[in-house]
Amino acid sequence: MTIAAEKQSDADGQYQPAAEPRRKRVGIPKEVFPNECRVAATPDNVKTLQKLGFDVLIEAGAGTAANFLDSAYEAVGCEIVSSAEALWSSADIVLKVRPPAMHPELNRHEVDLMPEGGTLISFIYPAQNKELLDHLAQRRATVLAMDAVPRISRAQKLDALSSMANIAGYRAVIEAANHFGRFFTGQITAAGKVPPAKVLVIGAGVAGLAAIGTARGLGAIVRAFDTRPVVKEQVQSLGAEFLELHFEEDGTGQGGYAKVMSKEFIEAEMALFAAQAKDVDIIITTALIPGKRAPVLITREMVESMKEGSVIVDMAAEQGGNCEVTQPGQVSRHHGVTIIGFTDLPSRMASQSSQLYGRNLCHLLDDMGGGEDYKVDVEDEVVRGALVLHNGEITYPPPKPATPPPAPTPAPAPATIAPEPKANINWGMISIVAAGLALVGIGSVAPESFLSHFTVFVLACFVGWQVIWNVSPALHTPLMSVTNAISGIIIIGGMLQISGAPTSATTILGAIAILIGTINIAGGFLVTQRMLKMFQK
Repeated sequence: MTIAAEKQSDADGQYQPAAEPRRKRVGIPKEVFPNECRVAATPDNVKTLQKLGFDVLIEAGAGTAANFLDSAYEAVGCEIVSSAEALWSSADIVLKVRPPAMHPELNRHEVDLMPEGGTLISFIYPAQNKELLDHLAQRRATVLAMDAVPRISRAQKLDALSSMANIAGYRAVIEAANHFGRFFTGQITAAGKVPPAKVLVIGAGVAGLAAIGTARGLGAIVRAFDTRPVVKEQVQSLGAEFLELHFEEDGTGQGGYAKVMSKEFIEAEMALFAAQAKDVDIIITTALIPGKRAPVLITREMVESMKEGSVIVDMAAEQGGNCEVTQPGQVSRHHGVTIIGFTDLPSRMASQSSQLYGRNLCHLLDDMGGGEDYKVDVEDEVVRGALVLHNGEITYPPPKPATPPPAPTPAPAPATIAPEPKANINWGMISIVAAGLALVGIGSVAPESFLSHFTVFVLACFVGWQVIWNVSPALHTPLMSVTNAISGIIIIGGMLQISGAPTSATTILGAIAILIGTINIAGGFLVTQRMLKMFQK
């Protein structure tokens, strides 16, 4: 069966095939925030967007600071747009890293460059940017905030906050090492011994765990603290010591964040930090509370108690800082201690950050239907969580998920008459008594030499059982060589015992010992050989 294509007539009355619908255009402007080097999509991300059915426009020079030249975008079929105004007006969906801000060259706000009813996907931080939300609402925009993606299992591939926090934690340690005047790892050299650096990481979220892993990789002694006891195993699995307060209070909040703790807990926590500040060389703080100023955990007095040349990296500097003397965006010194307050740690690894952030955006657009079936599905939990504006209507915060109804109470089971319990027979005790009686019977007729040998046999069985079962599984292969040697001794002993009459019990037991020992040795060597072959290339 053939299907005729729909035709339309032109001005001359000739019929032409109907034009294909225009593909949705994704626009990537150059970031205007000071010193921001990231870009919302790399050339590799552009390929993914094109496979999803989008045409991609990018402002000239948007990726240069992240080492992605315009020629690299042109090579993958991306259209280079010369001006920000042209890009914003031509794109159906705009992808950004930082929230829209005043354009320094055009002297216009980026929101005003947006066509009415347009779509923006970016970091927005709606709780802190109420005026920006109102401004976007006036343009009847639809906005999805990457920082508002719900932290559920299905949305992990979209979690841009975790992607950036992972990079920031790694970079924080690199910055600390750059300003620290010693090795991280301990060394023993001809000139003398160098002790390892001691690092304290406050907060064991994504950024904190990345910092712990990086510091441990550099050889430092790492300690970590978090108000959430559930992260203890994760910290210890990275080789760090988890500092604990003996409180029953749990600091686990919603979405994997910590919650505000009680006054008593905070006082004990601050006493712990004061003691650690005098001992450690480097402190990395990551504590944030969503929608609020970062808590002050390192006071001026703690900084002044630290050793000369110590370093503090305040990863919460953008939200006010965890250190009382932090200067956001700057590196400062106080009482001989270097305080790093950079607010652009992910941007300092712009190439890697852009790649991961671009993948998060691609996953989101894929889940929203791609270029052909793109839609804002408010019934989708992930999309609804990230949606802060829909056609000019503010939808932040999202509604809380419905609480599932309680499970129905099962009906009471009808009363039944329990059968009379049967008498339990302790077969184990009966077996022990029977074995004891058998040994007494054998001992009454057996020669004295048999009893001495039998005693040694029983003790050997008991000791062997304890030795074998208390050995680590990693040592089973070398232990097999030891048992082979013991089996060789058993064979020699058996050979000495078969010199008597062929029908005597001693000769028969000696022959059995030789047989079993030979089987054990042969099997041991075969198993050992097979295991060694597993490690051969």
